[in-house]
Amino acid sequence: MVSIAEPIAKPVPRYRFILDRREVLGSLFVAPAVLHVLLLVGVPFLLAVYYSLSAYTIYDPSWRFVGLANFEQIVRNPMFLQTLGNTFLFTFGSQLLGLFLGKFGALLLLRPIPGRRIVRALIILPWSCRSRLRRSPGSGFDSLYSVINWSLIALGVITRAEAPNWLGTPHLAMLCVIVVNAWRFFPFAIVIFLAGLTSVPQDVVDAAIVDGAGFWRRNYQIIMPMILPIVAIGLIFGIVFTFTDLSIVLLLTNGGPVGATSVLGFEGFQVGIVSGDVSHGAAISLFMLPVLFFVVIAMLRFIRRREI
Repeated sequence: MVSIAEPIAKPVPRYRFILDRREVLGSLFVAPAVLHVLLLVGVPFLLAVYYSLSAYTIYDPSWRFVGLANFEQIVRNPMFLQTLGNTFLFTFGSQLLGLFLGKFGALLLLRPIPGRRIVRALIILPWSCRSRLRRSPGSGFDSLYSVINWSLIALGVITRAEAPNWLGTPHLAMLCVIVVNAWRFFPFAIVIFLAGLTSVPQDVVDAAIVDGAGFWRRNYQIIMPMILPIVAIGLIFGIVFTFTDLSIVLLLTNGGPVGATSVLGFEGFQVGIVSGDVSHGAAISLFMLPVLFFVVIAMLRFIRRREI
């Protein structure tokens, strides 16, 4: 009787068993993101703390410990207090305006209109390519070639002598940077509201219609409370990005006129990089950390309460 030899199983490499473990594979996938945060956020943050506690400047690069003296000096500076107020006004004003426009934009895009998918793609394009489109809104506020002024003059609303200098008047300049940042945030707000509105069960909306709830009552008493956690998450991202942003102010007004549009990010750049006072520039930049920390914690607690 002839016996057939069984094939010898090849040994499986040990690393295959290691990669089959969920905790190991998950750590490998998360590692690039963690490394990115450590190198591009953690290291600069530690350097900012290092410089803010010293008297370091580009003219005197010798490190000398001064403690919290830099923070005391910037808090006592009236210009810094004005900059702090401008930052809050710029951040929350543009976010509220962007959310307001995003809500109605999302409601319009939910309607069965022809080419709705193409319109959605065109709406999100300025936000996804905002680095290239960042200069385009500023042309509407140019002191000589403003499209807004030209349109108002052509319609007979104002005369050429009455044409406002949008970026040269303090309150108008702040309004301009708020509008431009809201324009930049507007597509992201549409995406957030679309995600929230499409997650609301249609049965709830139909029941509200049967009970006689009108458009405004359905949206602000039924739908909005249900999607508030989703909107709050988007608002957190918008607040963090706007509070630390300097590009719009740098490109449109350069902080002027007379510091009317200067924000913390721009002021830290001007003092630390342009003027060379690295220690005070780092202190101004770090001042944003506790403010954002308390804002984010408050909003996360609000989201948690809404979910419960």
